This record gives sequence, structure tokens and C-alpha cells, in this order.
Amino acid sequence: MKKKVLSLMMAAIFIGSVNTNSIIAFADEASEETTVSDEELSNDEAEAVIDEEPAEDNRVIPNGITISGIDVGGMTVTEANAAVDEYFSKYDDVSFTLSANDQTINATGANLCIGAKNDDVTVKAATYGSYGNFAERFKATKDLEDGRGKDFALSLGVDRAGLITYLNEASSQVNDEASDDYLTREDGAFVFHEGKSGVVVQIEESASIVTDFIENQWDGNAATIDLATEVKEPRGSKEELAEITDLLGSFSTDYSSSSAARKNNVANGVGFINGTILYPGDEFSVLNTITPFSAENGYQLAGSYENGTTVETYGGGICQVSTTLYGAVRQAELEIITRSCHSMIVTYVPPSQDAAIAESGGKDFQIRNNKSYPIYIEGYCDGNNAYFNIYGKEEDSSSHSVEYETEITGVNVQNTTWVGDPNVPLGKMTTTVSGHTGYTARLWKIVYENGQEVSREVYNNSRYNPSNRTVTVGIASADPNLSYAMLQAVSTQDAATIANAIAVYAPGVANSTPFVITPKYSVTNQQDSDDSQTNTDTQPAQTPDPAAVPDTATPVIDNSEI
Repeated sequence: MKKKVLSLMMAAIFIGSVNTNSIIAFADEASEETTVSDEELSNDEAEAVIDEEPAEDNRVIPNGITISGIDVGGMTVTEANAAVDEYFSKYDDVSFTLSANDQTINATGANLCIGAKNDDVTVKAATYGSYGNFAERFKATKDLEDGRGKDFALSLGVDRAGLITYLNEASSQVNDEASDDYLTREDGAFVFHEGKSGVVVQIEESASIVTDFIENQWDGNAATIDLATEVKEPRGSKEELAEITDLLGSFSTDYSSSSAARKNNVANGVGFINGTILYPGDEFSVLNTITPFSAENGYQLAGSYENGTTVETYGGGICQVSTTLYGAVRQAELEIITRSCHSMIVTYVPPSQDAAIAESGGKDFQIRNNKSYPIYIEGYCDGNNAYFNIYGKEEDSSSHSVEYETEITGVNVQNTTWVGDPNVPLGKMTTTVSGHTGYTARLWKIVYENGQEVSREVYNNSRYNPSNRTVTVGIASADPNLSYAMLQAVSTQDAATIANAIAVYAPGVANSTPFVITPKYSVTNQQDSDDSQTNTDTQPAQTPDPAAVPDTATPVIDNSEI
């Protein structure tokens, strides 16, 4: 320890113009620092340089410091950064020609994000004299006090992250994307179409090439840089796709009562999915395939349900597309990655057999091809029904089959708000908001071998919220006493009281609106299954009769389900 203190004292004396008090203070501090290893000092210096700085760094750079000749003394780090950016702005308009695939991209220095390679230089300038060992810190401070300034050199480089962002965007100008071998289904038969190879820019490798050129070869003038490319071969082959011969799953839903705009949206969405080929392990997102929901993408304004209110949105009705595909996927026994039920019940499939889509809400229906061979998804509409067929190579024996049963585990009948309407004849009822009964449900997957049930497992669980209906009751009458009596009955909000008032004060008025709501589905009990495992007591829920309740015409949604 004494030798180290003596060495430090000698170094201080050698520096010159050091008084006795400085030497004593120097020795005291040096003796304390002997407990700090060189590695720790090195880490301290590194942290002083590489710590992430806040957006506004108000540390002031000491006077006498320059950066590549730029006087930054007295500036804050933020101000010095602006000065460094200005120094490199002379390269912003320099032209570069990026060559790839016998084509070129016209770029500028600004596009390539040319700037300081050592972008921590302003922090080093601000902390000059506060890092390093004591002798180095002392010398740095003393040099500045005595007018011996310090200049930090700038190294030319690029912002790699910014460069990669630019190359990702610009490479589309020169990429020749590969197209996979594919099939079309024509007149009930598959027709093979050969794909083609392509050439695409390799972003990471190209970023390294550009960076190396700028830092080590560039003379500051316009230049041409060859980017790295790779040949991409098409996936698939005629032999591989020829394995697609068997119908693995099929499903359809009825949309005949829908508006013309909604029918257009369903057909448009089905068309985006039709012809999809998934190789083993491939994943497929319905949301990514059919969006954006816009007029430019073929969608029209149609009714959808939002927070209990019907609104017009582009793509209204598209959830029927994902729901129909969900049915075919179940039959084909493909893997489900993501599936969400609607926030409220829909009319075109039983509970737990739907799959909601919500672009802003992030609801998606995603699947994975868990088969050993490619599959082909065929989708089409006939104006009244939407269809999906999934083809592939059957890997199960002919004795294997599956069924799906809906179990209703809870019913929550919606409330009715009764409103007196002075503009409607006495006793005439009109449903202004149809409302929805709430349900909880689960879907069971039942596997059969040779006609015998071998397994039964819960496939999904779903919860559908209730929404209240609103019914207006006419109170208009030439007799104010009758109007008052009917209004009093309505104010009770009791269906029996209102029904009795209509029977007494407005006999003969024809009303199709029911006083009491009868749910479309009732609670079933999966526990009633007999011991034979072939459950004959619990029947699958039936597809609802559209005439049984007011038709919503569109899938109901949670904020943005359409």
C-alpha cells in the first residue's frame, strides 16, 4: 500500500504546479482507493459512458472541451448532441445507389442514418475528469484549469437500428418474392400450378455491408453499394400437393336473411381464405388474412353490435366467416391456437360453436396444421350459405369419427324495459331493442371408433352476456282516462300487469311481441349421461329457429366484433 501511495504522490509532483495541500489531499484519497480494484474502476468508467441518458440531459460540459474542433464547452449534453448532429448533416444529401437483384434503390446519407459511430462522445465530454483512476482525473481537471483543452474525435458510422428499418421498407422495391406451388379447385377437382423462385434482400447482412463501407471505405462522395441477396425457392411440389385428396372437414352456415351489404362482406371474407394451403406446422390467422375492413378491401357498411347498440361498420358480419371456418376446423381436427366466443349470443350456430373476430379488440381465430401432410382450405358462398371444406390426406382409419355437442350450463334471461309511447295506439307493443339472453356453455368433443364412443372431453367453455330489451307500449287514446291507466300499468314494469291492462283497456290489439321471454336454449345436464359412455340422454343443442326470436341479422360483438 505504501508503495502505491508513494507512486501516486510522485505522479502528482511530476504533473507540475501542484502545491503541498494538493499532494496531501491526493495521498489521502489514494489511500482510500486502494480498496477499490482496477476492475471496479473500469466498470465505473464504462457505466459513466454507456448508461442510458434521459431525453433531456442537462449535464454541462466543462469549458475547454471540443468535439472534432466544435467548441462544446458550457453546453449541455443535449445541446452538444444537436451540435454533433449538425456536424454530420453535411452527409444527409449525399447520394447512394444500393444495388440488388439487377435493380437499384436510390438512397441518401439521411436514409442510411449516417452519424457518429461513437455516439457516447458527448457524455464522455460532460464527464471528463470524473472517470478513470485518480491520477487521470486529477490531470484532466488540472489541464482544463490551466487552459490545456481536450478535443474528442468523432468517428463516422451509421445508426444500425435506423438503417435496418430503412432497408426493410426500401427492399420491397427490388425484392422478387418467391411464389409457392399451389392448387386451385376447378369443377370439383384439384389443378396444380407451379410456383417460381425469387430473390430477396438479406436485411441483417446488407446492414453490415453498408456499415462496413461507411466506416472503412467511404470517401464522403456519392457511391454504389451492393446489397446481399438470397434466392428463395418455392415451397411444395407437385408430388407433395398430390397428397391432398380427402375431405377432412366441412361446415356451412346460413346467412340468407342478411342484408345485401352483409352478404357481400361474408362472401368477401370467405374469398380471402379460399385456396389457402397450410404445410405441416404452418399457422394461419383469420384476422391477418381478411383485414383491413375497408371499402378498398372490398367491404361494405353493414350492421354490427357495439356496446348494446347496432352500428354500421365496414365488414359487418365477418364473424360468420370465422365461425364457419371454426366448424370445418373442428371436423378436420386441426389444432386451435386462439379462439374467442362473442360477447353475446349469435343466431347462426349453437352456443360454444362460434369464433369471434375483432380487429381493434385483438380477437382472432388462429389454427395450426397439426397433420403430416399439407391441407387445402376451400371456401365459397352461394348467396344464402357460407361453406368451408378442408382437404388433405386422411391419416385416421375409416372407423374414426368425431361429434361435437353443446351443453348449456347457465341461462341469464335479459330484463325488459317497458316504455309508454304517446304516439302509438293504445296497447300496441313494439320491440325497439331486441336484447339477448345470456348463457354459459361448453362444447364437448366426442370421439368414436367403430361407432362406439371412446372419449368425451371439454373442447371449449364460453360465456355470453345478456343485454336488456326495450319494448314500447302505445298509450295514445281519445279517452285520457285510458291513456292514464295504460301509462300507470307501464310504470309498474311488470309484464303481467301490462298484459292485463292491454287485455282490459285495448282488447283485440294484435301483438307479436311476447310479454315473457322464452330462452332459445335451456340448461342441459351433462351428468345425466349413462354408464355406457354412449350418451343418449343429452342431445346436442339444435340450431335455433330464426323466427323464434327477433333476428339480430349480424353477429354480436364486444366493442368491435363484427
